[in-house]
Amino acid sequence: MKIIVAGGDGFCGWPTVLYLSNQGYEVSIVDSMVRRKWDDELHSNSLTPIASLEDRVKKWRELTGKDIKVYIGDLNHYDFLREVLRQTKPDAFVHFAEQRSAPYSMIDREHAVFTQVNNVVGTLNVLYGIKEMVPECHLIKLGTMGEYGTPNIDIEEGYIEIGHKGRKDVLPYPKQPGSMYHLSKVHDSHNIMFACKAWGIRATDLNQGVVYGLHTDETEMDPVLVNRLDYDAVFGTALNRFIIQSAIGHDMTVYGKGGQTRGFLNIKDTVRCIEIAAETAAKKGEFRVFNQFTEEFSVIELAQKVLKVAQQQGMEANVSHLENPRVELEEHYFHAENTKLKDLGLKPNLLTDKVIGEILQAVIDYKNRVIKENVLPKVTWK
Repeated sequence: MKIIVAGGDGFCGWPTVLYLSNQGYEVSIVDSMVRRKWDDELHSNSLTPIASLEDRVKKWRELTGKDIKVYIGDLNHYDFLREVLRQTKPDAFVHFAEQRSAPYSMIDREHAVFTQVNNVVGTLNVLYGIKEMVPECHLIKLGTMGEYGTPNIDIEEGYIEIGHKGRKDVLPYPKQPGSMYHLSKVHDSHNIMFACKAWGIRATDLNQGVVYGLHTDETEMDPVLVNRLDYDAVFGTALNRFIIQSAIGHDMTVYGKGGQTRGFLNIKDTVRCIEIAAETAAKKGEFRVFNQFTEEFSVIELAQKVLKVAQQQGMEANVSHLENPRVELEEHYFHAENTKLKDLGLKPNLLTDKVIGEILQAVIDYKNRVIKENVLPKVTWK
């Protein structure tokens, strides 16, 4: 099977590329390299030193004998995308190539506009490219659980049966996004759904929870293959920030009360979910939605988990609370369904003390690279 991974140089994309290649798929990367430029813009960095994409692909070839084709360009440039599709004729198109940070999208008007244009127009181009060049190609699109928000009812997988005035229908689950970034993902979902209905495109929307972890079996094969690890308050997730804050002797900073609850999954499960979606393609004209997470935790629960592991390793870790820079409920009901991927064979890697300890050890190894002023929030929603 021939697979394109757009955004293949990123945190989720790179380990996915290696995993799929190792499983025998013919993989091509499409990437504009803009994620590395955002580090420069934000005066930030990956905690782990990451090699150039050219060196990464070269090292993979040396270790495995497997080739990964690389196309450097922007999905917003349709002629470029069209030519890539013409050359590769993919069976599946894995779409990670979006601006993925809620705080980044909320910096100011310019960043909100960029996020929406980059994400929505890029995805529209992919849809038209598939329609024009490879109509049987299966689009595997990374969505987000953040599209749903925090409703006071259970979150279903994409659709919900509604009874109204004596009639019933199965409708898309209501969306309550919490940032300009999450809004862009909602627009994506609507556009993909329409393209499936109008053109017969086959698509799987993976509404992913918060991803944690650093290594997969493939990224551990050589230091040149190591994945990036974000810790700043713009691109770093709460769990990663807590682990890094504990390693450098900084209080773990919980936003508000800490009752904000979300779905989480290990990066090892992310790559496996992509494979499952590729191997069980959506039907022609089907817009299929999977909720891609394995566990649910509140922010304060994550902080307490990290606190426990840090103290076991002799660190003087503490938890403190900051005024929440976001506009969100800090205490709420949250329960989401996540059975479809498990039914198709996903065996979750759960968040244990051992897993947190392994991430913590990797952080300790590179803690001299931490830019300390970046571990506190600078972007507000108000």
